[in-house]
Amino acid sequence: MARTQLQRARDGEVTPAMERVAERENREAELVRRQVAEGRAVIPNNHAHDALDPMIIGREFATKVNANIGNSETSNDPREELRKLHTAVHYGADTVMDLSTGSNLDTVRETNVDHSPVPVGTVPIYEAVKRVDSPAEITHELLLDVIEKQAEQGVDYMTIHAGVLMEYLTLTDGRKTGIVSRGGSILAQWIEENGMQNPLYAKFEDICEIFAAHDVTFSLGDGLRPGCLADASDEAQFAELDTLGELTRTAQDHGVQVMVEGPGHVPMDQIRDNVERQQDVCDGAPFYVLGPLVTDVAPGYDHITSAIGATEAARGGAAMLCYVTPKEHLGLPEATDVRDGLAAYRIAAHAADVANGLPGARDWDDALSEARYEFDWRRQFELALDPERARSYHDQTLPGDNYKDARFCSMCGVEFCSMRLDQDAREAGDGMTTLDDGTDLDVSPAADVNLPPAGTHDTSSVPQEIELDDETFSVGDLHGDD
Repeated sequence: MARTQLQRARDGEVTPAMERVAERENREAELVRRQVAEGRAVIPNNHAHDALDPMIIGREFATKVNANIGNSETSNDPREELRKLHTAVHYGADTVMDLSTGSNLDTVRETNVDHSPVPVGTVPIYEAVKRVDSPAEITHELLLDVIEKQAEQGVDYMTIHAGVLMEYLTLTDGRKTGIVSRGGSILAQWIEENGMQNPLYAKFEDICEIFAAHDVTFSLGDGLRPGCLADASDEAQFAELDTLGELTRTAQDHGVQVMVEGPGHVPMDQIRDNVERQQDVCDGAPFYVLGPLVTDVAPGYDHITSAIGATEAARGGAAMLCYVTPKEHLGLPEATDVRDGLAAYRIAAHAADVANGLPGARDWDDALSEARYEFDWRRQFELALDPERARSYHDQTLPGDNYKDARFCSMCGVEFCSMRLDQDAREAGDGMTTLDDGTDLDVSPAADVNLPPAGTHDTSSVPQEIELDDETFSVGDLHGDD
């Protein structure tokens, strides 16, 4: 029987996935193996995900970004779901979570796995709810059947809300927003109506056996996370976290990889304490945080409010950031929202890596700064996090090819361009010295995610033709630039 990355790492084996991860991170393969063996990093890598280009999640490595995608009953176009997947990968998502709650769940999930070079995650309680008339009718057997089927389909990691215990529900009394996790609220209703303990907790060791057989990674869900600043860092949140620490050790004892999910709304001054507490309680297991949002007053701009918190969380040791789009709290994200959310979170992750001094992380910034000073507009676009957007904004006012060599942009014009003035002063006088312009990205020690282009994945195993609803089209047809 095939073993998990954790089991093989503990046995001293450097797997092909570990070798690939070491190459992408510009680190020693032995460091990768050791971090996985110690449970401080995970390589989500289902045996059945043939298109996967392996990646690693852990605080010793570059900060990763997850993109949530998925359909709903009100928006259920399979082609749009594939476009979201392609957009997410193109703009730098390190993993994607299929949170579909609409129709054709198996088709959407299998198509995503077949065409994704990045790990795919799911929340199996959503499918379980779709199979019954009310959450109270979910059985232990149904949950295990759904989880095993999704594992067989190639899902790399699953959110399992096993820490929402019966005895913790009353701890949410007095909150402003109660239980805001979809999975957490479903399980709370199940517990209340059945008068029994959380079935995911009761069957946790059975789930471990399924995960071990397929090398599915746990993403232990924070079903009692705060949904507003007022509820952050309360007794309910931390009681669940203590249970997630226990479940982390149980899963690892079964040879299963584990990461732990973190809160979504936290005031800025509490974020680092939240990260440090999780690292202590969960023995250094990778922390995967949603945001956190640092203010509740900006519907329509929560990709910004959360990216601020995400930067602070990653600076404090969070290993992966779950993006938030401008549609958060308002509606189902479309492909353009996926793009905007990923841009915000790639910035947050990169900024944290620079602040944390990851090898070579700032080289990208230095190279772009040098191109900017030299008015090398084409190089600036090439190095930009979102090249298409940067070029489009520049060309809105100065579209001609001759302006690609101009020593100004439309913001300052010729007369007031500070860099042009500085260049002229340096050329004319003898008081100021020359500038440092020697950054060579080809020899940078940075990880792939801290080098352009943002969406660098090996897609050689991804089918380039897609068959959907008796129609065949190419992967390239899914992506439309702004």
